[in-house]
Amino acid sequence: MRLLVAEDDPRLCKSLVHILKANQFVVDGVLTGDEALEYAISGEYDGLILDIMMPGMDGIQVLKRLRERHITTPALFLTAKTEVSDRVEGLDAGADDYLPKPFATDELLARVRAMLRRKDTYTPDLLAFDKLTLNRSTYELMYDGRRCGLSGKEFQVLEMLMQRPGGIVSTEQLITHIWGWDASVDTSVVWVHISNLRKKLEAIQAPFCIRFIRGAGYVLEDSHD
Repeated sequence: MRLLVAEDDPRLCKSLVHILKANQFVVDGVLTGDEALEYAISGEYDGLILDIMMPGMDGIQVLKRLRERHITTPALFLTAKTEVSDRVEGLDAGADDYLPKPFATDELLARVRAMLRRKDTYTPDLLAFDKLTLNRSTYELMYDGRRCGLSGKEFQVLEMLMQRPGGIVSTEQLITHIWGWDASVDTSVVWVHISNLRKKLEAIQAPFCIRFIRGAGYVLEDSHD
């Protein structure tokens, strides 16, 4: 199994590479997000271990770029940041797991093994509405061979709509499901994501529309109907 480690602290990076090599992994270590992106794109890796806080491009940006290129290599984030919002952002970007610093060697190895097991059993998780397909693993929207990537929130909004094709999903349901029942999110935030999704449906020439029904909510429907 070949791993890529991206950690901006040279001593920690060297230590991680040593630990993983001692446990029979083939490992490449880099110190910046730009290097991580270059290596991950050009090399064949079974898993990525990315520090979030790196100079230049951070770990979340690296993973977003990879997912936009349809590279689905499993990823584990290492971070000293413990806020829930940071974890959510990383998972929205396509990460498989989080490991806060400092961490024990045994826990690191256990998390890496779990990440690699998910790769071995990976099958695309697809949600379809007619010929419109949403890939739940890569956050890609596809129609007739054309595709585009979605942000985490765009994905969650469209997933709810595609799970109820032709059915109405209220703004309140979207906010509660995506941001939480106690979130102070303005309805205009939902509208922005809906607007972005409409543009992306148009970009891949998908004959579907997200229609707003006053006093009720949004519905995904075939624009030919």
